[in-house]
Amino acid sequence: MFIQTESTPNPQTLKFLPGRVVLENGTAEFLDAADAAARSKLAAKLMGIEGVRSVFFGYDFVTVTKDETGWQHLKPAILAGLMEHFLSGEPVMAPGAAGGAQDHDSGEEFFEPGDETVVSTIKELLETRVRPAVAQDGGDITFRGFRDGVVFLNMRGSCAGCPSSTATLKHGIENLLRHFVPEVEAVEAMEAA
Repeated sequence: MFIQTESTPNPQTLKFLPGRVVLENGTAEFLDAADAAARSKLAAKLMGIEGVRSVFFGYDFVTVTKDETGWQHLKPAILAGLMEHFLSGEPVMAPGAAGGAQDHDSGEEFFEPGDETVVSTIKELLETRVRPAVAQDGGDITFRGFRDGVVFLNMRGSCAGCPSSTATLKHGIENLLRHFVPEVEAVEAMEAA
């Protein structure tokens, strides 16, 4: 088994490509060892490596975010954990464990009655134009709400804490949404619920 690695715009995050499907549907993010242990043996194994701060699963990739530990120490341990898991044939997520489109982003969406059409257009643009591009960098961006012309998004995986995330939000996503949806005046990042 050969696992490729790719850098991301976030220097604290690497994207690992095992050459097979990781999560068939949606995404899953693990921000602490207890959550990882409850939902995924693979995530628990990776979170158990000293220096790993978070793990994110996408369709065909695993994104790992580290603390200040150097990649030269972490990368071999992460690759070994990934290889061991995928060669074992065990499922990535525990049976019945949450992991999918709603994952850690299950906070209620908010928007005013009457904004359903605007919100639907925003979500379609995010799904078709933004999320595929962000997944290429090992992250995900999901809709949280729309109020007073401001779109609130949750940034996950390599996007969370990325130095270039503000530029992505303001110059990329905000410009795209403002172009197609005149009601959008700004885009803001929001912490997961």
